[in-house]
Amino acid sequence: MIKIVLLVIFYFAFPIVIIYLCKKWSILQKLGSIVLAYGFGLLLGSTGIFPRGSDGYKLALQGKTSLLKTEVQTLINQGKATEEDLFVNQIGTVQDIIPSLVVPLAFPLLLFSLNLRRWLRYAKKGFISVVLALVSGLVMVTIGFFIWKDSIPESWKLAGMFEGIYAGGTPNFVAIKMALNVDSNLFVIVSTYDMIVGAFLVLFFITVAPRIFRFILPPFDESKGIIGDEAEIASQTDNLEDYSGMFKKGVLLPLVGAFGISILIFAISGGLALLLPKLPLMVVVILSITTLGLALSLLKFINRIEKTFQLGMYLILVFSLTVASMANLRTMFGVGMLNLILFITWCYFGSLILHIILAKIFRIDADNFLITSAAFIFSPPFVPLVANALKNKDVIVTGITGGIIGYIVGNYLGVALAYFLKGF
Repeated sequence: MIKIVLLVIFYFAFPIVIIYLCKKWSILQKLGSIVLAYGFGLLLGSTGIFPRGSDGYKLALQGKTSLLKTEVQTLINQGKATEEDLFVNQIGTVQDIIPSLVVPLAFPLLLFSLNLRRWLRYAKKGFISVVLALVSGLVMVTIGFFIWKDSIPESWKLAGMFEGIYAGGTPNFVAIKMALNVDSNLFVIVSTYDMIVGAFLVLFFITVAPRIFRFILPPFDESKGIIGDEAEIASQTDNLEDYSGMFKKGVLLPLVGAFGISILIFAISGGLALLLPKLPLMVVVILSITTLGLALSLLKFINRIEKTFQLGMYLILVFSLTVASMANLRTMFGVGMLNLILFITWCYFGSLILHIILAKIFRIDADNFLITSAAFIFSPPFVPLVANALKNKDVIVTGITGGIIGYIVGNYLGVALAYFLKGF
């Protein structure tokens, strides 16, 4: 029992270490805390620290993370499992429960601080590019589904997740995984491939992309830049990954209150799901949480609570570390995964190519195109990095707006697209 308690403490404490490392070393900050959480989790799961269980126990799992304690004991009595499998099953139960709890609690916190009205007031110019990016993602993910649907198991679920991550980023990716009940091992494989492909895109966006896209698309009109308080805008964009000051008295107590509201939203969403038994439970829970979180973000006393976004991202780090530790690098890569890599690559680069074609048609300038693409593909925290590569701070708010819209609509679009494609 002590080992299980220590494991739980590790899952919740080590993300704090990751946050500290990112703050201390700029190279790790650029790499990203999510990437580090997945990396450490994969390392933990691949080193053989966790016992894997007997063949009989693995056979009884049938794709599940864990079994009921009574089921394991029955297997032991029948000679199909060993006493060690009880401990293995406890680990699996912990790895199953933590993601199921932290994601529904994280998403409202991520939404509480997002003031959509303020962003739209500052960034109307790039709204067309945001819409075009959404259309591009939906079209190319759908086409990719029809290309690979017969060669990838449960491709409709993957299409929903890809749409979620393209529109909103990692939080939506995680939420849709929960909503669609995607196998944890498959999720880690997809996440790993996604990071590999995404890393090449990040490098492209901050190096040669500005020159290429400025050659193809019209130049940015500096006379039509942002209108508003530049200090406020800089504050909102620079603090997305600033975890400092969370334990100050004036910050901590309201933050605890926000966490309590997030628990209440989770409870209400769970109750609503029980009232709609004909609908998939986690789909109702995730979409209800998204809707209630967005609605409460419109209340000023909630929207003004500091560090809610950071607390939500901390919980996403806990999820990332936990889920990644369930995978094993030695078994997750193989020839059969080539189609999965191609599907992910198609979604990323296909969406980008279609977006630039539409931007050319609608005469979107290069800087607004690139910043909205970055916001959708990499999420808001990467926007200042790309804006710095563009040497154009005026488009930061446009990028943040696009990313926020992606956070809001990503769950709806991902789940809707998945269930639409399920029928094909």
